[in-house]
Amino acid sequence: MSEGVVISDHQVSLVGTSPRAQSYRAKLLDFMQSHVYPAEADYSGQMRAAGNPHHHPQAIEDLKCEARRRGLWNLFHPHPQWGAGLSNLEYAPLAEIMGRSPWLAPEACNCNAPDTGNMEVLTLFGTDEHKRRWLKPLLEGTIRSAFAMTEPAVASSDATNIEMRMERCGDGYLLNGRKWFASNALHVNCQVLIVMGKTDPEAAPHRQQSMAVVPIDAAGVRILRNLSVFGYQDREGHAEIEFTNVRVPAGDLLKGEGEGFAISQARLGPGRIHHCMRAIGMAERALQLLCQRADSRVVFGSALSERANIADWIAEARIEIEKSRLLILKAAWLMDTVGNREARTEIAAIKVDAPTIALNVVDRAIQVHGALGVTEDVPLAGFWAHLRAMRIADGPDEVHKRTIARQELNRHRQRAADSPGLV
Repeated sequence: MSEGVVISDHQVSLVGTSPRAQSYRAKLLDFMQSHVYPAEADYSGQMRAAGNPHHHPQAIEDLKCEARRRGLWNLFHPHPQWGAGLSNLEYAPLAEIMGRSPWLAPEACNCNAPDTGNMEVLTLFGTDEHKRRWLKPLLEGTIRSAFAMTEPAVASSDATNIEMRMERCGDGYLLNGRKWFASNALHVNCQVLIVMGKTDPEAAPHRQQSMAVVPIDAAGVRILRNLSVFGYQDREGHAEIEFTNVRVPAGDLLKGEGEGFAISQARLGPGRIHHCMRAIGMAERALQLLCQRADSRVVFGSALSERANIADWIAEARIEIEKSRLLILKAAWLMDTVGNREARTEIAAIKVDAPTIALNVVDRAIQVHGALGVTEDVPLAGFWAHLRAMRIADGPDEVHKRTIARQELNRHRQRAADSPGLV
């Protein structure tokens, strides 16, 4: 099904986009067409032959070599020393393109989550030793990493609920607790975790948490199981991990005690731009598949595309994709120009909007494909599972809506205070 894939490109060149970013975009589109889409069948075959859901197929390594050869490597990284040095606005369209083949393209270009966020954390807050031991091989794509924040026993959408203890013990800390949905922890190349825990339960709510760098093979770290997502055993895995008296040197606490919440906010802003643009990429590919199927499938004497309801679905999908993309690009522009904090309403908005819009497009594409749509012969069922999980990952929709509503109410109340009597 992947052979001969042609994805139409509806993105418009943005005013102010640099020639360098346009060059990356053109090179990435060519890489997708000439190497990534054709490799999808090989990837699937290698995974089936291995019989191991966490197998690391040669198809990925071959694509990584080709991406590096073409200079399509670490495109996400905003620091020229480590990556392409692109702004959020410049990188966002590239994330969308990679999202059209989400199981191959991001890792092929070393732009896969959660490594991107972890690399940025290590760049901003890591010591020289962290950068030598962990950041350098992550940037080279020779190891992978996981982020361990979510816990099974508490509502982790409120980070102040986190129960894992990081207790001071001599010249270090002892970690005790349980994490789950530590994505990437079952990847065969995963070697390091960034772990969030509570160092001071008596501090102010947002100063209780800290983050530590922990080797995945440290004594006391035990992976209990992989967690499926809507029945899918994702290749990188989503691990439930138990930490029992895991000793961490004080120097492996990132930035210092009480900085965990601040680090998480610095990490999640750019990551949400990446996730949301990849969602738009999935929606674009789903719409392309929908159109192909609607044109080729004949029922009751005419093509599905001639049916008014199907034509409406196609038109509505195009409108919704364009609106969602522009909202994401606005958020990216605000992050670049006024910072993550000032863009928090838009960041929250895209996290609600993009997965929901993409999910709707994928759902209708599945419907048009009929029985084929729910199989693995086309990527739609996998897209659906990933996008539905996105409505929970990195904070559920309801938490982000709460953020948006609070900001809107604050603005309303400030206007009312400044101009009493005016509606």
